Amino acid sequence: MTENPTTAAILDRHIVIDPDICHGQPHLAGHRIRVQDIAVWHERLGMGVVEICADYGLSLAEVYAALAYYFDYKDEIDRDIAADQIYFEAFKQNNPSLLQEKLKTLRGR
Repeated sequence: MTENPTTAAILDRHIVIDPDICHGQPHLAGHRIRVQDIAVWHERLGMGVVEICADYGLSLAEVYAALAYYFDYKDEIDRDIAADQIYFEAFKQNNPSLLQEKLKTLRGR
């Protein structure tokens, strides 16, 4: 499939990759919101596009551009999401919540 230059220009206006921002992952121009964040909110948490716009101060065009980019690069972004989840779980194992520890102490467990 050939890429439509008009579509590419629209996505380029909204989605950027900068090695100094968001660890070089694709994100919304002018924001530190990654494409994968929007994909997780929409696809895995069931948030609607309008809800994402309202919660994060984004335009419909920005959210739809992020979703379009996600579906164009779904396998790669899904791997990034899985890697983040593995990192998070390892971090959680090595850094227990101080609040949870205090609550356990207060409850006598």
